[in-house]
Amino acid sequence: MCNDCGCSAVSGSHLLLNGGLLRPLVPAQPHSPHTVAVLRNLLQENERMAAHNRAHFKADGVRVFNLMSSPGSGKTALLEASVIALRQRGLRVGVIEGDLETENDALRLRRHGVPVVQITTGMACHLDAQMIHQAYAELPGSLDILFIENVGNLVCPASFDLGQDFHVVLLSVPEGDDKPEKYPVMFRQADKVLLTKIDLLPYFDEFDPARVRDTLGSLAAAGDVLSLSVKTGEGLQPWLAWLTLATR
Repeated sequence: MCNDCGCSAVSGSHLLLNGGLLRPLVPAQPHSPHTVAVLRNLLQENERMAAHNRAHFKADGVRVFNLMSSPGSGKTALLEASVIALRQRGLRVGVIEGDLETENDALRLRRHGVPVVQITTGMACHLDAQMIHQAYAELPGSLDILFIENVGNLVCPASFDLGQDFHVVLLSVPEGDDKPEKYPVMFRQADKVLLTKIDLLPYFDEFDPARVRDTLGSLAAAGDVLSLSVKTGEGLQPWLAWLTLATR
């Protein structure tokens, strides 16, 4: 996770537990006792804020889906197709977008008429619960579904609870079928794994969906696997049905 690079020390996580005071982080040598203590406090504070978020979401009656993947797996394209279809079904949808820089993805989604809050993390490779707490306050009330599009990364986002109801992990065909073996923490906690860009399977014949499923089984992953293509629409209906059911 982020203990080595220090990216867990993002702006939203600086509230430590020493009396609730906000204090700057002091650079320390990797793996020093001070580094470990600071990061432990940061993670504990994140857990506290995630619990607060979860209670807030439950009170508001909103279901929250945390979408995680490598960059380029198709998260934003999937969200575009999803928000269009869900709004046609009468569901109220909001999005929190996470990226290091730019509002490119937020602009893509706003043109479909959904409220979107962009979080730009700078150098941090994940979102944290404090960021979500602040962004959620900028969204309109009375949402049925909130999507969080996390920063593209198969490592750090897995360590930070945001208060979500469901973890959704995307794996695109061009990435290769070995990613669950290489990044087991991310895939083990997924409530749903989406194999995306399956329209490219004829061009990536070395990608074996069965290998992905077998690996997830060996990891004792809780979530099942859906295969879909936003480009062709194949597999979108089971995904939308799962989202709709989750709001009930």
